Amino acid sequence: MTKKNGIDAVSRRSFLASAAAFGAATWAGGAVAQDALDEIINAPRRGAWDDQFDAKASRSATAVVSNTPIFGMNTLANTQNAVGQYQQIVSAGGWPQVNSSVRLEMGVSDPSVQALRQRLIIAGDLPQSAGISNSFDSYVDGAVKRFQARHGLPADGVLGEYSIKAMNIAADVRLGQLNTNIVRLQSMSGDLGDRYVLVNIPAAYIEAVENGRVATRHTAVVGRISRPTHIINSKIYEVILNPYWTSPRSIVEKDIVPLMRKDPEYLKKNSIRLIDGQGNEVAPETIDWNAEKAPNLTFRQDPGKTNAMASTKINFHNPNNEYMHDTPQQGLFNKLARFESSGCVRVQNVRDLTSWLLRDTPGWSRQQIESTIRAGQNSPIKLAIEVPVYFKYITAWAATDGIVQFRDDIYEMDGEQELALQTTTGIEQAAGSVERDNLPQ
Repeated sequence: MTKKNGIDAVSRRSFLASAAAFGAATWAGGAVAQDALDEIINAPRRGAWDDQFDAKASRSATAVVSNTPIFGMNTLANTQNAVGQYQQIVSAGGWPQVNSSVRLEMGVSDPSVQALRQRLIIAGDLPQSAGISNSFDSYVDGAVKRFQARHGLPADGVLGEYSIKAMNIAADVRLGQLNTNIVRLQSMSGDLGDRYVLVNIPAAYIEAVENGRVATRHTAVVGRISRPTHIINSKIYEVILNPYWTSPRSIVEKDIVPLMRKDPEYLKKNSIRLIDGQGNEVAPETIDWNAEKAPNLTFRQDPGKTNAMASTKINFHNPNNEYMHDTPQQGLFNKLARFESSGCVRVQNVRDLTSWLLRDTPGWSRQQIESTIRAGQNSPIKLAIEVPVYFKYITAWAATDGIVQFRDDIYEMDGEQELALQTTTGIEQAAGSVERDNLPQ
């Protein structure tokens, strides 16, 4: 399977609706757009610093929380409007490149900030009234944070490597990205259901949506480019608390057997049992681990904190043996590039999602879920009502708030190489077999 075939977290923050309104008004027509661009470039220069500290703008990217889902009723129409806005931006000459020999952040005064201000104004992140100057003030800080948040970057207000790369992608490339995603959004124009789960793969992000509003949001870890998470429409039918983990044969052969040769206590340390075809447990010390072939046994890890799926496994109908699950490696959710799994999807704060999924299943309150996990008892639970789940690949969209969002093209499906080089550059591919990331450490 090629990386392009079979494929359809930082939480996504909303921005002030005024930014989108500004963009729509400014780029309403080609002539108007050019006039506006000239006005920006020729605007009177401000002094070294503004008279007031714009505290509201500085905190807007992190303080505003929205329960609007990525795929709301108006997402397609809003994204089509964004295409019109970006066509006008391209017709007016696009935006300037931002290059600086100094680190651009709050308090800096440098000529390169003029180009940064122009770039932010043209895209609608900075009000035109902020003007052009050399000063990286609180207005620019707030605008940079909005820009970062709508590109899936940490909203820290600092122009680091990834922010600069995202900022310097040309307007016509972004326009092409929007057009590419219009086609993908059109495939979702039907009724998704009153309750559903959406996994946006390139955003590494999950939403549980109910009656058109987001009930819970979750950062995710999704498949790497060599083992991508598949695009699929399905239904979640089961939650397993305290799941067993059964090692794939490839991991047994390539990883576990060599580890047992080095450390005969490896299976015991990781609570992995050997089970024969009759369901009987086999003692590891009875196996010749130096034999040419791995033993024809099932390698099954007991439930517990060290289990590769930790507390929870969420099953949905699919032919790829993929599922969503908890993980003992919670630090993975803090990474900027969360494209490291073998196709399955790790879910941060998975118990919140589990509680939401089991809401209509009698006997499984949040209290009962927590109690069962603490007891460590393997508990498969069939949902009383299966919940639709959509695994989608959307790298550009404008939701109900009208703010235009972009994400990295992690699987290189958008047709422009530079779109895949922002936050994914330098990611190490997992060593050994593609499933090795599930191997208990």
